[in-house]
Amino acid sequence: MIMVGRLSSAAISAVGLTTQPFMVLLAVFSAVNVGTTTIVAWNIGAGNTEKAKTIARQTIVLNFVMGIIVSVVGVALAHKIVVFMGAEADTIKDATAYFQIVSAGLVFQAVSMGITAALRGAGETTLPMMYNVGSNLFNVLGNYLLIFGKFGLPKLGVAGAAISTSVSRFIACVVGLYIVFFSKRSVISLKVRGSYRINFDIAGEVFSIGLPSALEQFVIQGGLMMFARTVSSLGTMTFAAHQIGLSICGLTFSPSMAFGVAGTTLVGQSLGANDEERAQRYADIIHHMAIAVACFMGVMFILFSYPLACLYTEDLEVAAMASVILKIMALAQPGQSTQLSLAGVLRGAGDTMFPLYSSAFGIWIFRVLVAYVFVNVFHWGLVGAWAALVLDQYTRAAIVYFRFVSGKWKYIKARNSEIAKMKACS
Repeated sequence: MIMVGRLSSAAISAVGLTTQPFMVLLAVFSAVNVGTTTIVAWNIGAGNTEKAKTIARQTIVLNFVMGIIVSVVGVALAHKIVVFMGAEADTIKDATAYFQIVSAGLVFQAVSMGITAALRGAGETTLPMMYNVGSNLFNVLGNYLLIFGKFGLPKLGVAGAAISTSVSRFIACVVGLYIVFFSKRSVISLKVRGSYRINFDIAGEVFSIGLPSALEQFVIQGGLMMFARTVSSLGTMTFAAHQIGLSICGLTFSPSMAFGVAGTTLVGQSLGANDEERAQRYADIIHHMAIAVACFMGVMFILFSYPLACLYTEDLEVAAMASVILKIMALAQPGQSTQLSLAGVLRGAGDTMFPLYSSAFGIWIFRVLVAYVFVNVFHWGLVGAWAALVLDQYTRAAIVYFRFVSGKWKYIKARNSEIAKMKACS
């Protein structure tokens, strides 16, 4: 995003306009990935490694099939999607090309996401970290070469960024497949020979846990897409500042989501071993660590918001707007970390409905309705939109937190096991 920002504010907007629609496409895979992480964690905790391997194989197959379908849809509808998002004349061409190219590579991302989900469920987060970091470092290099046309390569601008992104996702996919099929470094070690047919019993088990998470992602990304559409009505420069703010805020989403992954894995494995007390201890520690990191990040945003924004653009007006919204975002850090980390804990327990409820209420009330009122009725501009974002984060945090302190999440896995036994007996 920093490199694209060196082209123009319109280039930042072109890439930014495609972000939320692309995330809507990725939401399709949340049902498989969340279900996979949770059920693999349960089976690893219970010592049933072979069942965990079977689930991992099915995840790869499911994500590959769905990935091809969603890639085709993304390429075919790219122009209509960026027009719907409010792209102006100076961004439509670049935004369409970018969306088509990254959509074409979505199938590779889908497969690598499935592999990552299985490895995380087994507690092996280092392996996906290595191949994802490696592919992203390649992406940085590819961006530099193709955006600016270095070392004799063509200067492709925004399209170059898209090509680099898709190639890096292909690399991550290949390395992920190598790890689970050939390396023998993982508990999730699969044989090349084996059935690649979809097992509908296993698919049903995965979807029963993961479907609420997929609905949650559709709710989140659909709401964020409408939120982006509201902000895009303020003009290209304002939307560029908004996109810079979102990009930098990704630095805070990452640790919060990482604590959520830790919660899903550790709580899932503890409950798989029927140890509710250990699950509670892990959950409390993860939440406290997430809050500490969030407060640190908030202080960094308050102190260094303007220098961070200036990394993305030489337009001082855009940088100033981005600096203001980063200070606003600093206020949201404790709420954001609470809702993301504890939502991960609930998912590890198989309690996937309450994260869905919190997202539906928080995003569609505040980021969609309240943001629209703040921007178009009160005319508070970009500040109004981000004020609505802060309200959304604390609303979601409150809903998830009260579900967590109720303690009911600790017994959902046991209840599901009893239901499965009753069905088997009947």
